[in-house]
Amino acid sequence: MTERATGTLSAILIDDEQLAREELSYLLREFPDIEILATGRNGLEAVKLIENLEPDVVFLDVQMPGLDGLGVIQNLREKNVPLPHFILATAYDQYAIQAFRWEALDYLLKPIEKDRLALAIERARKAVTDKTKTAPQPEIAPLRGAPQRTKLLVKNNNRNFIVDAQDVVYATIDDGLITVVATNVEGESNYRTIEELQSNLDPATFWRVHRSFLVNIHRIKEVIPWFKSSFQLRMDDKKQTEVPVSRVQTKRLRALLKL
Repeated sequence: MTERATGTLSAILIDDEQLAREELSYLLREFPDIEILATGRNGLEAVKLIENLEPDVVFLDVQMPGLDGLGVIQNLREKNVPLPHFILATAYDQYAIQAFRWEALDYLLKPIEKDRLALAIERARKAVTDKTKTAPQPEIAPLRGAPQRTKLLVKNNNRNFIVDAQDVVYATIDDGLITVVATNVEGESNYRTIEELQSNLDPATFWRVHRSFLVNIHRIKEVIPWFKSSFQLRMDDKKQTEVPVSRVQTKRLRALLKL
């Protein structure tokens, strides 16, 4: 969650009330080191945005219809998604103990006061800095496990196709199902996880650019600037698929392509 302008904190705002989102966005304009990546209206949107954008900090409403704020944190934990720092917001102080039990970084009462918000942001700055200092650097090559395979089995319409590994453009996982997209065929893989598939392929060719995507670096057609500090990759498949690059992998992308 780190490759961005020095000192900038990437943030997502989640609140089911538009007025509350707009008010918080307005207050955050006073803090030039806060980069708002996106806003969301409910807990389900929050989960998706956090998975895809990997923000440093999330300003999260506690009370929302459907999946509430604490439910968002629990959902992410169950999916083993690396957690950002959460600053919870609500009009009721009765949730404070439960919020800190879920290891929220801070807890703001609505209406949010600028001075109190400043204290929460300063706490977020320190937490992100400390985390950056202790976090291991991303590996350039995936871990080696099983012997590297040059052929993969891809299932499509009850048929089993044998695909050269070099012809694989990318692989992605959704709800536990891995889809392999190759130059001439697209279908399901027997592998259970992206990690397992990755460990069987050439680490000099296949790169885990996002927790849900493994790409063949020789099949990257275009690098597309996305937010201020991140990118998407347009792949060389028939659909010209755009694959997100996680914020923690942006550093490798810059080094790989001399961006």
